[in-house]
Amino acid sequence: MKIVYNWLKEFVDVAASPEELASRLAGSGTNIAGVDNGPHGAVIDAEVGSNRPDCLGHLGIAREVAAVYKKPLKFAAPKPAESTAGKAADAVRVEIQAPELCGRFTARVIRGMKIQPSPKWMKERLEASGVASISNVVDVSNYVMLELGHPLHTYDYDKVRDHSIVVRRARQGEKLRTLDGIERTLDSTMSVICEGDGSRATGIGGIMGGAESEISFSTKNVLIECAWFEPIAVRRGARSLKLHTEASMRFGRGADPEMAEVASRRAAELILQLAGGELLSGVVDIYPGKRTPKKIRVTRAEILRVMGADVPDKEVEAALSALGFAPIRVDDNRGAEGSLLAAWECTQPSWRAEVEREIDLVEEVARIYGLGKFPPRLPAARQGAQRLPHYDAETRLRERLIGLGYHEIVTIPHVSEDRDALFRPQGAAPARISNPLSEEANVLKSTGVVTMANTLEWNLNHGQRNVRLFEIGSHYRLNGDKPVETRVLTIGATGAAREQALHDAARPYEFADLKGDLDAIGALGGGFHWSEGGPDWLHAARRGSVGMGQRPLGVAGQAARRVADKLKSRQDAFLAEIEIEALYSAMRATLENRRYEPLPRFPAVERDFSLLLADGTHFADVKKAIASLGVAEIVSIEAADLFRGKNVPTGKYSLLVRVTFQSREATLTDAQVSEASAKIVAALEKNLGAQLRAS
Repeated sequence: MKIVYNWLKEFVDVAASPEELASRLAGSGTNIAGVDNGPHGAVIDAEVGSNRPDCLGHLGIAREVAAVYKKPLKFAAPKPAESTAGKAADAVRVEIQAPELCGRFTARVIRGMKIQPSPKWMKERLEASGVASISNVVDVSNYVMLELGHPLHTYDYDKVRDHSIVVRRARQGEKLRTLDGIERTLDSTMSVICEGDGSRATGIGGIMGGAESEISFSTKNVLIECAWFEPIAVRRGARSLKLHTEASMRFGRGADPEMAEVASRRAAELILQLAGGELLSGVVDIYPGKRTPKKIRVTRAEILRVMGADVPDKEVEAALSALGFAPIRVDDNRGAEGSLLAAWECTQPSWRAEVEREIDLVEEVARIYGLGKFPPRLPAARQGAQRLPHYDAETRLRERLIGLGYHEIVTIPHVSEDRDALFRPQGAAPARISNPLSEEANVLKSTGVVTMANTLEWNLNHGQRNVRLFEIGSHYRLNGDKPVETRVLTIGATGAAREQALHDAARPYEFADLKGDLDAIGALGGGFHWSEGGPDWLHAARRGSVGMGQRPLGVAGQAARRVADKLKSRQDAFLAEIEIEALYSAMRATLENRRYEPLPRFPAVERDFSLLLADGTHFADVKKAIASLGVAEIVSIEAADLFRGKNVPTGKYSLLVRVTFQSREATLTDAQVSEASAKIVAALEKNLGAQLRAS
């Protein structure tokens, strides 16, 4: 909401500069994006919360300013001159057939006015507010909406069939061409405004009018509509139609039903001033949704309990009065200043429907009095703090990842279905959101890789070429009709594994880096095992499945080229997702089973085996074959070097395997090591067809 500083000062006499005013508003709870000093003076950009529709107009912001600065609010009820030649009730008929969707509808008629360009002062204010000028009558409807925060609509009276308005529920599949020229398909949750007998819709209630009865430069007579529509129906309708307008934003958050008639009078007053004509006397006002003002009680005891400090009686009453709550002292000690038993009964103003409880009034008092005046304090603890069962394991996991050079991220799980489908496992049912904020956020992510890939894409697009990230979160799927949430660790990396330095050459991040980092994580729980294969969004030659014990936990690898193209990435990206509940259990078991062992007193002996292996033989197969011998003195088996090329036959590769022998009982002799080495060579030749290369 753009607040024009000079326009605001018409409602409250404040001498503060725009910057100071913005600062004070921010301190009282109105988020301020900035202050722009443009050609039409200062404009304050206020980011109004969804619970404060009253601040979507200059009057509402002025009420906040008046409360903060303790100034009177200057707002005189509009009193347009009415003609005695006719009555509005004789000129137009209004019927509400869906009172659950339209709680109030007012109509006024002006005859003999002239459509022409708006005066300079109105054009400048609209332009400063980000609204283009069209004509005097159309501009008046926009001007009043920005001034009072209540949308309204003007019709060419002569185009309204039978001069009759009917508000009804839309028929399923009903068509309507709106003011933007697009034909919309409606459903039965929306309200429509019709002409004549109500058979044909000419506008969508609370969202946008139709094109058939819009104001043109030939218009002579105008019908002013100012209504109130049910907020939830407007929000759903705007989202369903993908039609978010200034009107739907205000009605969808809950406009003030009492302001409808006032805004109608103000519009009539301005049209008479700018376009002439005569206003028929009276107003057609159908108001089936009138509500009785709610009474809310606030006590000093609650203010003290919540805020931890007292607020003087006069400050409490001044704040609540300025905001329109009309406080009345109702306790038995109402003559005693500062009584701990003080209580005030307040009347909920029509523009503050979200204020319903005592705690809401405490918040209103605190923010106007000044949050900085309350000393910081911790609330009294009602029970001892208790860590979650997986807290220690997750902390160790997080520390290990940070130590490996990764940065933690937190993402929103709402994603687009198209992007989710790119990574979704075959057979997994997505958890669709029934009422999404946008089409770009209409499902919950079925794998953590979706948001990790989006984050890598965002960083690359913003010039961050070397990125290592992790997220500990959840993915969401449907098992039949039952939603299933699974905790996962997601890793993403791209760019350099090592950057250029004085003594080091640059090296790109590769699949081996990702696998090594995952093995370092798996070591916390006894180690991962790897197997071939993985989803098709991973590179066929640089991917693997990760497991622990007999349970598969996830996948890891380089993103396939088609995925990289979707991400518009020119460099390789690596992704992994691991289910972490089983990892946490293994980490706890490993920690519990850890036992002290003294360091060996006898030296270790290393033996290198240079092997020729067939392509497709993995180091894991080699390690398994050696371990199966059950040689107690073998303490480690490592892959030391790999070579393909000259002097290596086609279809084979050379692998240097380093085996470490060590005994806790005595120093190993050459004969013992040679005997074990011979067993290893024989097992590898028999099980894997390996050949020992000549040294």
